[in-house]
Parts: sequence; C-alpha cells; structure tokens
Amino acid sequence: MPQAEQPIARYDAVIAGGGLAGLTLALALRQGLGEGARLAIADPSFAAPPGVDKVASTDMRASAFAAGARRLFETLGIWERVSAVAEPILAMEITDSKLGDAARPVFLTFDGDVAPGEPFAHMLPNAALQDAMSALAGERGIELLPAAIAGYEAGPANVTIRLSNGEAIGAALLCACDGGRSKLRALAGIGVVGWSYHQSAIVMTVGHERPHGGKAIEHFLPAGPFAMLPLSGNRCSIVWTEPTEAAQRLLELPRVLLLDELEQRFGLELGALTILDEPKAFPLGFQMARQFISDRLALVGDAAHTIHPIAGQGINMGLRDVAALAEAITDAARLGLDIGGPDVLERYQRWRRFDTLTMGAATDVLNRLFAQRADVVRLVRDVGLGVVERLPGLKNFFIRDAAGIAGASPRLLRGETL
Repeated sequence: MPQAEQPIARYDAVIAGGGLAGLTLALALRQGLGEGARLAIADPSFAAPPGVDKVASTDMRASAFAAGARRLFETLGIWERVSAVAEPILAMEITDSKLGDAARPVFLTFDGDVAPGEPFAHMLPNAALQDAMSALAGERGIELLPAAIAGYEAGPANVTIRLSNGEAIGAALLCACDGGRSKLRALAGIGVVGWSYHQSAIVMTVGHERPHGGKAIEHFLPAGPFAMLPLSGNRCSIVWTEPTEAAQRLLELPRVLLLDELEQRFGLELGALTILDEPKAFPLGFQMARQFISDRLALVGDAAHTIHPIAGQGINMGLRDVAALAEAITDAARLGLDIGGPDVLERYQRWRRFDTLTMGAATDVLNRLFAQRADVVRLVRDVGLGVVERLPGLKNFFIRDAAGIAGASPRLLRGETL
C-alpha cells in the first residue's frame, strides 16, 4: 500500500468500527488517556442522511451482558444511561430433552447472583446501548468519522490511515473492531482458523401473558439450544439454534405456523405468545485469528474471534478484549511509552489469547456434545450437569468465570477506573 503524502490529522488511537466493542474501547481510552488524548472512531454508518441530525441504531437484537461487563459500563458512565431498560437475569435453568418429550427435567440451575445483590447478568437492547454510547462518545470529544478505513501503512513511529473519503490521518495505534469479516485483519495478512457449524441462530423478541420473573431458560434440544432470555415487561429474547436449512424453512413459514413451532419449544408456562418483531437468522461458526496483533494494529472482539452463542459469551469476550487493551495502553502511556509499540501490543495478546482459546474450545465442545442424539451420550452429559448442580463450589466457579470476574481480570471488569 502506498504511503500517503502527509496525514491531515494526528490521533493517539483510531478505532475501525462503531459497534459496541469500538464505542466501548473509545470510551475506555478516553478515561485512561484523559481529555488531552485525541481519539477517533471510523465507521461509514456515522454518516447521517440529509436533514437527519444523527443516525439511530437499527439493531433490534438484545444481548446478555455479564456482571463484569456491567461493572465496566458503570465505571465508564454508560450504565446510568441504559439501566432503565436493563433486565436482570435472576435465575437460570438448563434442560436437556427431545422436542416431543412430555417433560423437560431441569439438570442445572444458577441463582443468578455473583455477589449479594449483584445479578449474574443483565439483558439490554443493543440499539439502546449503542445509541447511548454514541451520544456519550460525542460528548466526551471522541471524533466520529463517517468513513470506512480503505487502507493503512504502519511505520516505525505511527500508522498512516487512508479513509474511504480520500482523506489520510495518522495515529500511534489502529484498533480493528470491524467484525468477523475484518478488512483490517485481511490487510494485515493475519490468517484465521475456523469452521462453520452449519447452524443458524434465529433471533426474535416475543411477548407473553405472564411475568417471567427474571428467569432465563436454555433448552438443549437435538437441533441445537433454544434460549429464552428475559427482557423488561412481559417479553423475552429468543435465540433459537437450528441447522441452517431448517432455520431458513422456519423463517419462510406463515407467521401462524412459525408461532406454532415456537410454542412447541417455548412451552405455554407464560401464557399465549406473540412475535413482536421480524425474526432473523444469523449463521454460526467458530473463528480465531492466528494472532491478535500486528505492527501498530490490535484486533478486538469479532475481528479477533467469533464463537458459538451456546454460553452467551460472544459480546462479553469482546468486552474483555476492550478492558485488557485499554489497560495495557493506559499503563504504557503513564510510563511515557509508545502506546502502539510492540511490547504494549504483546501484553494485550498474551492476556487475551489463552482465555479466548479456552472459551472458544469450551463452547465448541459443548455444542458438539449436545448435538449428539444417542441416548448413551445424553445420559453421560445429563450426569455431568447433575454433578455440577450438586457441587456448589464448582458451580460458583463457573458462574464467576462466565461473569468475567474470576482470576486476573482487567480493572474495568472489577469496577475499578483506569
């Protein structure tokens, strides 16, 4: 890639991608580096149509944010802006059954608290969270550049970035938060290891007659997990896994027949169901970048890894990346070091790769294990779930690890400022 003649603006860090990971990283760096740091997020979605002041998120999904993520949001001043629409997950039940079984025995339960009065997780609408963070980023002087990154060249002291609008800018560090099909990862020549599960997750919001009581339920069915996640009011977010071809057939059904299929899996404990939005399907797969860093480049979130949603850890793994990278950058800046230097980036990579690989492998094994339909395999996994249920110490370890607060977690995930 040719070197641009002269960058027109110089930043401390530029972030590619204005999704949840990119916005959170920008806000974390603002706290860690202070008001004097110049930060920017580049994303073409920031371009508002004529006559529109700002672009609102169109992401109708909701996500489960673990306790560590909520602590991060509180520390960065995000939580106070979205807490009114957050729904705590107060309990969780896990079942393993066939679709036609008359009963679905519960093999594993979680009471939902990682500490007294602190729920294991909260459900939040993605759009509300993203809009709140976009507004907060603007208020805190983070520049929102309405352009994609077309290319970059890393030099010994900075990285020169070419934007899709023809402009060139410079930065000490470029952060790729541009998703599973990351263009920056490809430009850096970083390979990936991965495979398709030949499954898709059908996502929708449903209404029901009776309150859910803050309880999340995950039914492990032969076709894949069916998760019911509580939202505010008498509503739930559904994440329904099926083989990809079956998922497409389900979405093509008339709404009344799709509702019938939904009721077979959801049950009628909460009364009559109503589909409240347009169901969509998302292909599922495993992908891990061979390395998380390159010269003056850090991969964050889906650009570095995508995993199966079986444990609800996808977005939370990305936020762990954010917390670790922001801490490594902040510590380096306070020592007067180059925030885009190899030692800083290598610290980030060491911190995140093992945890990411471990979680990715765990979700892969779980998905493959629960996809086995043989009765003997079902018996073995149900015994395993029962053992965890009867060992409070082991169950508490799993809860804290999934919540992102076990071990040497970054400061933001512990609720501490940078």
